[in-house]
Amino acid sequence: MTVLIAGAGIGGLVLGHSLHQLGVPFRIFEAVPALRPMGVGINLQPHAVREIYDLGLEAEIDALGLRTEEVGYYSAQGGEIWREPRGMLAGYKWPQYSIHRGKLQMMLYDTLVARAGGQAVIMGAALKEWRETSDGIEIELEDRDTGVSRGRIAGSVLVAADGINSVARAKLYPDEGAAHWGGVMMWRGVTRAPNYASGRTMAVIGQRAAKFVCYPIQDFGDCTCLINWIADRQMPASYDWREQDWNRSGDASDFIDGFEGMVFDWLDVPSLIREAEGIWEYPMVDRHPLPKWSQGRVTLLGDAAHAMYPIGSNGASQAVLDARVLARELRDSGRGPQALLRYEELRRQAVNALILANRGDGPDKVLDIVAHKAPQGFGAVDDVMSRAELEEVAGTYKKLAGMDVAGLNARGPLIPI
Repeated sequence: MTVLIAGAGIGGLVLGHSLHQLGVPFRIFEAVPALRPMGVGINLQPHAVREIYDLGLEAEIDALGLRTEEVGYYSAQGGEIWREPRGMLAGYKWPQYSIHRGKLQMMLYDTLVARAGGQAVIMGAALKEWRETSDGIEIELEDRDTGVSRGRIAGSVLVAADGINSVARAKLYPDEGAAHWGGVMMWRGVTRAPNYASGRTMAVIGQRAAKFVCYPIQDFGDCTCLINWIADRQMPASYDWREQDWNRSGDASDFIDGFEGMVFDWLDVPSLIREAEGIWEYPMVDRHPLPKWSQGRVTLLGDAAHAMYPIGSNGASQAVLDARVLARELRDSGRGPQALLRYEELRRQAVNALILANRGDGPDKVLDIVAHKAPQGFGAVDDVMSRAELEEVAGTYKKLAGMDVAGLNARGPLIPI
């Protein structure tokens, strides 16, 4: 019987690709009537890139993204705290990509339809309800805008990859309520500007109260690039983040004052903000770790299971890993509850730990440690935080995320073909 997937985001599409690769029948149902390349930049880590390559999409992703060469952490005064190579320059067998999220999603969609056919992904069909039958599951679909029924579909299991506001999660956990807000608002934008540092550098600057992250996602070949950036501001506890739209236009005047001093000889942060092609505003939210992802013939995947703060560049990467592990278990353990429980057993605790680590700022916490010890800046970072301490923070997070170099390089493929 067919695996039914709610949601054609990155996780749902990678699951579709993986099931097609394994010869397992599937169908994806997406709520919106047509996909568009929405969103801005993300980073895809080597452990996820490995899986994209194993799907035979190496050339496609390489054409879309830039290979991230290094990440650097800097104080609000521009002092270098920590810098390390990334991707293959760090010794991985696979690169790390800085890439436009929407373009990645569209690539996954277009290649899946080309491989599996036009009926592999049904648009304008949102999950409404489901009921288990004697030998499977039946889902009810609707047009989310009109409420008109899109019919009922029978399958073997339901995988809800329908995002942070998952319909399935809300039904499995009806008392959970709204997403969890940690007190930070984010403004995201893209700006064409001169190349900086290596030309493939992710920079993380400031501290939690006012943090700026940027990296290039397109190189124009004339010493300029399209820089994706995120500006975080800590807001007072009384701030009503629920009144914010999830994807509304932002205004630089609402937050730029926290970044006016970040003008360095290698990067001019306030200019990046002022000259942006567009600015979008979001609350930084996640979901509390769940005690269970699976119930009967239903399970959660990606943000529906473990929405996390965008720290450490791991949200999309973890969704890719979810999809690959689940596809393998659906092949090896059968298309039923046993496969879903096995998938959850392998993935849930590790990803729950990441949710909590990101709430503690993950690897970015070095910014706050240094800012606390040297609020006016420093001459040499060794006077503030030793290299051993910095390496421990970076290494601990990599192991937690499943992306330490030696471990990833030595591990066999998630899906042996």
